Amino acid sequence: MASDSDVVHRGGCHCRRVRWQVEAPTSVVAWICNCSNCSMRGNTHFGVSSRDKFRLDPGAEEFITTYTFGTHTAKHTFCKVCGISSFYVSRSNPDGVSITVACVDPGTLEHVEYKHADGKNWEAWFARQQQH
Repeated sequence: MASDSDVVHRGGCHCRRVRWQVEAPTSVVAWICNCSNCSMRGNTHFGVSSRDKFRLDPGAEEFITTYTFGTHTAKHTFCKVCGISSFYVSRSNPDGVSITVACVDPGTLEHVEYKHADGKNWEAWFARQQQH
């Protein structure tokens, strides 16, 4: 499943009803976002460029529900049982998936660089990111 530069990370929610695996590097950049949703949940996440690199374990789908707001581009998924959002589809990359760092099982992430995202001013912040 993983390419030469990626490994398979496993993870999921607190009650373990939502489990998944994702292909990503062992070193990632995780975003601490100040948007209304991420800041309330304390969500720190890293992006994976393509949903093809993400796979839910069998049976997990029945325990997932989705919340959207604003533009409805982001799909905030969470477990119906324990309420944990272990992954979601972000507004900045609707073709990919964002993984909550704290929900990755120990042992495969070797390094996490934390950066701040200005989700309160998302349009201007995202435009600046695209210039770099």
